[in-house]
Amino acid sequence: MTIITNPIGVITDSFRIPVREALVKAKEVGADGVQIYAVSGEMDPANLSPQARKEMRSYIESLGLHVSALCGDLGGHGFQDKEANPAKVEKSKRILDLALDLGTNVVTTHIGIVPHEQNYIFEAMQQSCEELSQYANSLGAHFAIETGPEPAAHLKSFLDTLSGKGVAVNFDPANMVMVTGDDPVQGVHTLKDYIVHTHVKDGVRLREVDPRTVYGMLGFEPMSHEKIAEMATSGPFEELPLGEGKVDFDAYFQALVDIGYKGYLTIEREAGETPEVDIRKAVDFIKRYR
Repeated sequence: MTIITNPIGVITDSFRIPVREALVKAKEVGADGVQIYAVSGEMDPANLSPQARKEMRSYIESLGLHVSALCGDLGGHGFQDKEANPAKVEKSKRILDLALDLGTNVVTTHIGIVPHEQNYIFEAMQQSCEELSQYANSLGAHFAIETGPEPAAHLKSFLDTLSGKGVAVNFDPANMVMVTGDDPVQGVHTLKDYIVHTHVKDGVRLREVDPRTVYGMLGFEPMSHEKIAEMATSGPFEELPLGEGKVDFDAYFQALVDIGYKGYLTIEREAGETPEVDIRKAVDFIKRYR
């Protein structure tokens, strides 16, 4: 059996309770760290003064936790819309600044589906991601693109056009299983040079689906987080508790070991009626590999 030593994280929003309560809950379920949404509300960088950032970091550390990453997903079409991109790039930079203040150098995000043809959408995405990559490179940090909207090989071909590793990968095996049908194990090896954060999530693909109907695309209607969660219970795929879906965790964890990945395994639970129960089970599931 694969032996892993990676720290375990939990996305605080998965508990569906206020941030500080979720931090306490993350500690109670046995997590080592947390990933926190930092786009709006209390954790919006614009709403956190330097003193508030110090206090939040101190509170997190007082619980014996660390921040594995911030989530900086700005929704909409990612970085496909050239007109909207300057404001999104600026907001993303501020989220990365907040991440560093809170003790992590990773911000995860969705950038939109990378087109296969080098059209105006591809160029808009590449231009924005290059600017983000250069900014992150200058700080020794990463904007980590979540896997799922496109096959791993295509994502790698896009990342290879950018400078350094400032734009990297947040590897989510369930998104690949549920949406593109891509093999997560092969995906780990394909993207091994870029993986800086991972999600531990499970699910099953019930029928083929056009990724554009899940993630949106310029010219298609973008999907809200709520709509994606709804789709994960009554659509072409279903997100399930760990071990109940089609992610081969023996092989997935072994692949992460094989590439030398030492970072967080962060639990995400977007569907289901009992998130705390599912998250506790997920922590126990991962700990069986220790």
